[in-house]
Amino acid sequence: MRLGILTGGGDCPGLNAVIRAVVKTAVFQYGFEVVGFLDGFKGTVEDMAKTLTLEDVSGILPRGGTILGTSNRDNPFKYKTPEGIKDVSDKVLENLSRHGIDFLITVGGDGTQAIAMGLARKGVKVIGVPKTIDNDLGGTDQTFGFDTARAVATEAVDRLHTTAESHHRIMVLEVMGRDAGWIALHAGLAGGADIILIPEISFTLENAAKAIEKRERMGKRFSIVVVAEGAKIEGKKVYMMKVDDPTQPMRLGGVGRVVAEGLQKLVGLEARYTILGHLQRGGSPTAFDRILATRFGYAAVEAAARGENEKLVALKGQEIKLVSLKEAVDNPRRVTPDNELVKVARAVGISFGDQ
Repeated sequence: MRLGILTGGGDCPGLNAVIRAVVKTAVFQYGFEVVGFLDGFKGTVEDMAKTLTLEDVSGILPRGGTILGTSNRDNPFKYKTPEGIKDVSDKVLENLSRHGIDFLITVGGDGTQAIAMGLARKGVKVIGVPKTIDNDLGGTDQTFGFDTARAVATEAVDRLHTTAESHHRIMVLEVMGRDAGWIALHAGLAGGADIILIPEISFTLENAAKAIEKRERMGKRFSIVVVAEGAKIEGKKVYMMKVDDPTQPMRLGGVGRVVAEGLQKLVGLEARYTILGHLQRGGSPTAFDRILATRFGYAAVEAAARGENEKLVALKGQEIKLVSLKEAVDNPRRVTPDNELVKVARAVGISFGDQ
């Protein structure tokens, strides 16, 4: 059997651990060959591929990024060509056939797995591996990459505490989270933030200001705010950066500045903001993410060996299970207002700016 593998979407700590586990399991357990497609689905369209050997994956476990490269804008069903946007998915089928690929392992988030579903409908046998630092892909309790992003964001909150306390400032930290506030919620709770603003709970600057003023009355002369990039002021849209290329996904950013400037005017304390940005998705994965990614890679090969198709390997409790790709794509994970961590945060005095 020949397995194909690609890494799609944004880079993420743990991708190399998955690639390593797939290659080693395929070779040691079954004698399968593995072909890596470069730069996500672009490699399947433009036939950019290489056979992956044990030597190729040696030493990559602790490395961030992906040795295969990735892309979050090369959807074969909506591919940018000199003649315009076209469906070139038939080229994918031709190239997979040329390389003798029996199963394609797609490592990525909801966009990657949605494309995988489309290819499955055209006859490609696919096994998905859930990847996203946002932790927002359905079907699995956690994606690899999230733990590392959470750790980086928590460290940033810890570091902002000392400077905020020294200068009696409001410090606003903008973290990633387009539609889901998992990074902001976890990092804010772990780092002892005073206000957490997430996409799922609309907020007002006035309510956030009240929380800071309450702290002032208690003798607290600084405050820490963690805001997800997709958080929305009540009645307003998300804040976006200008993107000239229509094929590129929407880029969020700017809410941290708006929150800092607004709170400074309302409260009177000096406010500064920091955008953590791509620091969250770079660098070496945590031990948890290395292990989870390795388990996922192993499970993907096992699923292919059993002939499973159109499935996603998923963490359910402490076990790795298989779920349908459709379940994963159609049911994104969001922070609900009655989530236990939201209740815990409110109980320890953290404001979500909604009351």
